[in-house]
Amino acid sequence: MTARAAALLAVLAAATLPAAAAVNQGYPLQAVDISIHNHAALQRGAKYFVNYCLSCHSSRYARYKWVGEDLGLSEEMVRENLILTGGKIGDLMTVAMPEDKALEWFGAPPPDLTLVARSRGVDWLYTYLKAFYLDESRPMGVNNAIFQHVAMPHVLWELQGWQQPVYKENGGANGDRRVIAGFELVKPGLLSEEEYDEVVRDLVTFLAYLAEPAALKRERSGIWVVLFLLLLLGVTYFLKREYWKDIH
Repeated sequence: MTARAAALLAVLAAATLPAAAAVNQGYPLQAVDISIHNHAALQRGAKYFVNYCLSCHSSRYARYKWVGEDLGLSEEMVRENLILTGGKIGDLMTVAMPEDKALEWFGAPPPDLTLVARSRGVDWLYTYLKAFYLDESRPMGVNNAIFQHVAMPHVLWELQGWQQPVYKENGGANGDRRVIAGFELVKPGLLSEEEYDEVVRDLVTFLAYLAEPAALKRERSGIWVVLFLLLLLGVTYFLKREYWKDIH
């Protein structure tokens, strides 16, 4: 089985995951407007992905070469900007972290991110990357409003800064627990809130592309298919009139 065939099977499997996989834990999801046809956003998202995500999370159904072609990057640009581990242009986007070390450091191997946008949804990812907050009770010192007790550290903290939750008292389903209503920035990062939102949007855009790279070609081809069908409809209509004119 080829790598592309394996990727297709994985995508089909992800499409059957239960909807509950994307359910949050009480904190409302924020809607994000993205377009996988925005090459500039995809290129920026790819840069953030290889710099902040690929050291722990793999994307084993994608190859650097395929990503470069889809994003309009030359092989030289891919080597200089996306391949940070000395790999080859045809390599899969995997990580070198041993699984036993991942178990030791995080308690579980970091999941592959190829299909995360399909299994979780882009709104979930967008909210998740903005919902880390300080929590001294956790091993990594952080928690997440929509993924409580997550083992992942806040890898984008330098950009966003550190925030703490603002609670709504008695906001639980039974009125007996606190619910996070929002966040308060306690230590600014390198970016403003608007700039950080743009970084997260670009990263989510790239993850949405990774989950279904064929969508780029399929949607472009779809326009021509529809135009062809309209043309065929016109030809068929006039052909029908020609054949039936003597009957009417």
